[in-house]
Amino acid sequence: MARPATHIWRLGKWARVAARHGALRGIRHDPNAPVPVKRLIRLFSIGTVKRRVPDYAGAFRAIGPAAIKLGQTLATRPDIVGEEAARNLLTLQDSLPPEPFEQIRATIETGFGQPLSALYAEFDPVPVGAASIAQVHRATTAQGRDVAVKVLRAGIREKFARDIDTYEWAAAHLEALGGEAARLRPRLTIANFKRWTARELDLRREAASASELAEAMVGAQGYRIPAIDWDRTNGRVLTLEWVDGVKIADIDALRAAGHDLPALARRLVLAFLKQAISSGFFHADMHQGNLFVQADGTIVAIDFGIMGRIDRRARQWLAEILYGLITGNYRRVAEIHFEAQYVPSHHSVDEFATALRAVGEPMRGKPVSELSVGQMLDGLFAITRDFDMQTQPHLLLLQKTMVMVEGIATSLDPAINMWDVSAPFVREWIRDELGPEAALAERIRTDTETLLRVPALIRRLEEQFPPRGGAPDPPPLPDVELVWERRSRERGPMIGYVLATAAGAALVWLSATLGYL
Repeated sequence: MARPATHIWRLGKWARVAARHGALRGIRHDPNAPVPVKRLIRLFSIGTVKRRVPDYAGAFRAIGPAAIKLGQTLATRPDIVGEEAARNLLTLQDSLPPEPFEQIRATIETGFGQPLSALYAEFDPVPVGAASIAQVHRATTAQGRDVAVKVLRAGIREKFARDIDTYEWAAAHLEALGGEAARLRPRLTIANFKRWTARELDLRREAASASELAEAMVGAQGYRIPAIDWDRTNGRVLTLEWVDGVKIADIDALRAAGHDLPALARRLVLAFLKQAISSGFFHADMHQGNLFVQADGTIVAIDFGIMGRIDRRARQWLAEILYGLITGNYRRVAEIHFEAQYVPSHHSVDEFATALRAVGEPMRGKPVSELSVGQMLDGLFAITRDFDMQTQPHLLLLQKTMVMVEGIATSLDPAINMWDVSAPFVREWIRDELGPEAALAERIRTDTETLLRVPALIRRLEEQFPPRGGAPDPPPLPDVELVWERRSRERGPMIGYVLATAAGAALVWLSATLGYL
């Protein structure tokens, strides 16, 4: 881990960039922001010429690749940042000038120990896309297959590792402030983000994710995953089937090709539900640039660097929560939150059910065009604060992806009713997974497994833990020495450490309140 002085430099530099773009102004008006952070925002702003209208996209673009990823996430969260900020962030494209072709050639040839010509019969030196982490080229294999070749940028792993090191340091200081900052659990969230990023920066794991998702989606009509060329894939290079199709964002081209847009919207929603609820493994980067529509109407997904996973018990809770909201059974939705230990037991189930009703009733039976998704989610997040619900990092990707899917579905069919589309699928899944026959089969399987484990269970009786909630065990968190702890060991001026704490707290608080954490 870097020294505090290094974190001070990075965080101070980022904070100054954010201040110049007006991206810190909103923190002063956030009633949940810690008072010390609000006071120190003024320190960051000294001497900066601030834009009258915050330019989040400009700030994140100026900060670098990790911030670009953050900005793309926030563009899908108008419920957190507001409609105006979300529109601003939509201008932030994950595109950078491409690396020279010779660098790309060197990465490929070094990784495989072969000349480029031995791997590909043809290789277009001009990329079809250059993003913050990698760029993609079109090529043809010796067997005549058209493929897309994704190559990591040189040094990108090291850059992300450096930034995440500082995120961890800043998150530890923010969480130590207590109150709302502690409820957001920034340290745990950064630990999860670190794990997600490690997967995105290893293209073998992206290939494995694509392969696993393809198996999970077998039988899903009108949705598929490109095939992986494992012989030409390693940690820094991914080769997969080339996809010809229209980007799902190009509505005019889809209409011109004669596609049924409402049918596409329904297909996308059902594909997401099958992934999240049936399989517990879902494509968590389903933005418009990663979805294509082929001539026969099949939706093809690409870019599997960010994937979400939910265990079976959490999927059961999720399905029951969705179905309860669809049918207006708010009491059952509330009970599930208590069973999952998302809500502390000292609260009232009935009071929580009433709070859910206040949010859920305005949504039922209306198309998305007549609803403010931002207001609805604002209401849900207000409930989490009122009932002391801690942030559930394992569900953040799911929340983000749900917003993405809804946004794309609405662009295809503004009159779509998400609840009507979801209800039959969720109802059937609950019947199959939680109905009498499923319960009996599950009981037989569980009892058999339990009998086989009896000897080991007896030996470990004294080591049993209390029942778990809906969240998985948290990953190990790094040891971070707080600057005020360091003061007890060292003498000397503390102004640098004070500035570091201020910068770190403000930066991570900005991320937290905007939906990153």
